[in-house]
Amino acid sequence: MYVMTIKIHLKLPVTSDQIMAIDVLDKAFATEGLSISRQKIKQLMQKGCVWLEGAQYTQRLRRAKKLLKKGEVLHCYYDESVLAVEPQAASLISDEGEYSIWNKPFGMLSQGSKWGDHCTIHRWVEKHLKPERPAFIVHRLDRAASGIIIIAHTKKIAAKFSQMFKERKIEKHYAVSVLGNFSDFEGFHSEITTIQHAQEDKLAVSHVHFLEYHERKNQSLLDVAIETGRKHQIRKHLSIIGYPVVGDRLYGDKTTNDQDLQLIAISLKFICPVTEIEKSYRI
Repeated sequence: MYVMTIKIHLKLPVTSDQIMAIDVLDKAFATEGLSISRQKIKQLMQKGCVWLEGAQYTQRLRRAKKLLKKGEVLHCYYDESVLAVEPQAASLISDEGEYSIWNKPFGMLSQGSKWGDHCTIHRWVEKHLKPERPAFIVHRLDRAASGIIIIAHTKKIAAKFSQMFKERKIEKHYAVSVLGNFSDFEGFHSEITTIQHAQEDKLAVSHVHFLEYHERKNQSLLDVAIETGRKHQIRKHLSIIGYPVVGDRLYGDKTTNDQDLQLIAISLKFICPVTEIEKSYRI
């Protein structure tokens, strides 16, 4: 049975000083005919769907008792279907102080939207890492992918990691299962097969090492290292050459759509921007 969910954007100009955000939202929901308790309003604020707009800023607002100023605008992007989703648990691999290494599960986002960010890896880290610290994304994994991801805890370290990725100073490897026998690929090389295509007018380069072929499943296991970091790069590259990733609902074969995407970020290696010691992580 189809159940309709509510999706609305409440734009709420603040008309007087020293009024709490929760009072503005409580009144607005009542006006819309939505029976939402103050406790639930606090919960949805924590899920990141409430924003405060000023003359020179727009930022998420999580503090229910924040005193607002006249002229500011409160926005609530309320989507029941988004807010009802419960994120899977990410697991900590290593806490390095100014950054940490995590295993992101299938389905967890790298980046939120105006409708919420509670299902993102950075929000999970902010809420669960002890002692608590800010969390900054420095690279991304597709929602459908899983595996190792770096989270920075200061803007300075986030900027350093971003520069390291830009300069290709971080070695990344992925375990990928694809349909077909990859060793039959016409461009196959026994050591490393390099795939290059233009994506968004930029060169995308992937290096593929064939590991093994499972005849019964008609699937090959690959180790893929990416030289560049274009959107969906590995999935696009392997689909283009006729070896789609198992479980890829976007670029793959529909016969494997009942499986999770078989693309896992399994290792990272880099020179630590804090200690200048080589670090290596693997799952």
